Amino acid sequence: MGKELIPSAGPVEEIALRDALEERYLAYALSTIMHRALPDARDGLKPVHRRLLYAMQQLRLDPEAAFKKCARVVGDVIGKFHPHGDQSVYDALVRLAQDFAQRYPLVDGQGNFGNVDGDNPAAMRYTEARLTEVAWLLIDGIDEDAIDFRPTYDGSESEPVVLPGAFPNLLANGSQGIAVGMATAIPPHNTAELCDAALFLIDNPNARSKTLLKYVQGPDFPTGGIIVDDREAIAEAYATGRGSFRVRARWHKEDTGRGTYLIVITEVPWMVQKGRLVEKLADLLNERKLPLVADVRDESAEDIRLVIEPRSRTADPALVMESLFRLSELESRISLNMNVLVKGRIPKVISLAEALTEWLGHRRDVLVRRSKHRLAKIEHRLEVLGGYLIAYLNLDEVIRIIRTEDEPKPVLMKTFKLSEVQADAILNMRLRNLRKLEEMEIRTEDKDLRAERSELKKLLNSETDQWKTVAGEIKTIRDKFGPKTALGKRRSTFAEAPQHDEAAIEEAMVEREPITVVVSEKGWIRALKGTVTDLSGVAFKSDDGLKFAFPAETTSKILVFATNGRFYTLDGAKLPGGRGHGEPVRLFIDLEQDHDLVAVFRHQGGRKFLVASAQGRGFLVAEDECLGNTRKGKQVLNVKSPDAARAFAVADGDLVAAIGENRKMVIFPLDQVPELGRGRGVRLQRYKDGSLSDITTFNGADGLTWIDSAGRNFTLSLKELAAWRGSRSDAGRVRPDRFLTNNKFGVLPGSGKAAEKD
Repeated sequence: MGKELIPSAGPVEEIALRDALEERYLAYALSTIMHRALPDARDGLKPVHRRLLYAMQQLRLDPEAAFKKCARVVGDVIGKFHPHGDQSVYDALVRLAQDFAQRYPLVDGQGNFGNVDGDNPAAMRYTEARLTEVAWLLIDGIDEDAIDFRPTYDGSESEPVVLPGAFPNLLANGSQGIAVGMATAIPPHNTAELCDAALFLIDNPNARSKTLLKYVQGPDFPTGGIIVDDREAIAEAYATGRGSFRVRARWHKEDTGRGTYLIVITEVPWMVQKGRLVEKLADLLNERKLPLVADVRDESAEDIRLVIEPRSRTADPALVMESLFRLSELESRISLNMNVLVKGRIPKVISLAEALTEWLGHRRDVLVRRSKHRLAKIEHRLEVLGGYLIAYLNLDEVIRIIRTEDEPKPVLMKTFKLSEVQADAILNMRLRNLRKLEEMEIRTEDKDLRAERSELKKLLNSETDQWKTVAGEIKTIRDKFGPKTALGKRRSTFAEAPQHDEAAIEEAMVEREPITVVVSEKGWIRALKGTVTDLSGVAFKSDDGLKFAFPAETTSKILVFATNGRFYTLDGAKLPGGRGHGEPVRLFIDLEQDHDLVAVFRHQGGRKFLVASAQGRGFLVAEDECLGNTRKGKQVLNVKSPDAARAFAVADGDLVAAIGENRKMVIFPLDQVPELGRGRGVRLQRYKDGSLSDITTFNGADGLTWIDSAGRNFTLSLKELAAWRGSRSDAGRVRPDRFLTNNKFGVLPGSGKAAEKD
């Protein structure tokens, strides 16, 4: 049965599946890299774009010609050069015509080619196209042997390998593409700046990319915007060929009288769809993530005009925009990855200097090839003119030979010592041209052509003259697209991002509302809406209960002090809601399983904390020193197992009271405790056995107060506390009467756990 399954026609070759897959996937990868995704460094075009422009040139769709239907162009492209789907080819054509996508459009479109809102273009049967002057510059010289041609996919036609490329298209229009294992992302640039850099590079071939930044400031996007990266980052990106640019929308403040104002956005970052951007802003407004914004309106016509209405006339417009930049695509990061095909064959990430050098080298090659082509044409014409001159001087004899001889060509060649080319030119000449065969005209044309031939030979023999000619062509391009022209004027500008207080920015991104933070014994945290004073109705899991509870706001920073001596910072707006039991605090911070919470409270700023370990060591630390920006928190109290952070108190008073698990208490002046940013601290109380239980601070004039489990206050005056007063590191005496049996200075009513003293 097995033998019947083997095909009878042809031999069967066994090959490992791995080898077969590797071979086929490599072929696919090479095809994608070489023929689809990466642009050529010389003309900056991918194959589909090059074929589109060549097909339009074949259809004689020059900038002065009448428009033709895009369906006709797409049909020629997929029929002759590019055997892919018609929709993908039309999409490529559309992008070349969009002035908001291309800095210098290569196609002049007539009809609906889409818009910056993200709307789709009309079908190809409705739209029309022709080439622009920029595209014509790329094609100019294609019929003068300037570049190589290769057979098309079916061998019936030929197509250009690369275009002559008189325009620096690779950097001027940029390119985006994703291949297999590599990608390219080149933003558009200003042509005048590129030409200036290229001219400098001709005179200084070894110039580095950082030197060229004197001319090329950075990207120049078709939709404008403001680039807010520093110069060092931009220089590094161009030197390595990899980096990114932060681009922000352009906006201004528009006064509306009586102290009120509007923020008007007139330019958005490149490749951001305005329709999607407006929807995102509306969603943020509905989700109440823009507390400083009252309304967002799109009043755009031909120009972009997005109106942001602030909620209050006192709101800082720069702060309003900073919150929008952080939450929406009004600020966008545009990548730079200059991965191109060098010489049309080698994928390589190149620098700015290398990119311009590749283009200049190509322009010199094109100049040499066009010059040789022209020289051959001149040689041929001079030969023909020599024959015409002989015919003019011997007109009667030439006419006699043609009239009487059966084969006049060899007779003419023998009689007047003509070449075959000259004889053919004379025989193919029309009779009406005889009147134009005047000796002076022939000699004048001959003289001019000989002078041009001499110049061309001099050019081909001198590399210096070749670079001078290339420089002259580049200067012409620069004049045509200079900064004073409508198309060449720089649209994107540069600025430094304004510095704002981080706390103010984050507050501007969250609507300020009162909440009550509740933390359970098992470490579950949640935020109840509003200020809740009666927590008796708050539900917990069966084996859980209340540990900490305090009022805060959605804009508050919540500080968590753990037994590992670290302080963690939580965002009040990001805490889980009051429905259910909340979520474990460990989901928000990196807290080891063998550590627990010591204190949770609202950050106020400006206070000082007294922190202490189980071994009775501690110190004072400023509240602002405890803020951390990462999940790992900030190490403040250094502890090593089996020691752990045990107690926390707000430094509010002039005396410290410390009590140990051995029930002994000592009171000493607060000024005996040093203030540190981080460390083990000094000994606060000495123990023969056991460890620290709790600490607190108080004013001597007010006395020491503690709260029992029933919520009753007990206070002892400084005179009554005389027996427990001493110095830091004393052992102390047994606690006073009526003191809590858990050796704590305060409790949450009904919870039996230590409360926050705020």
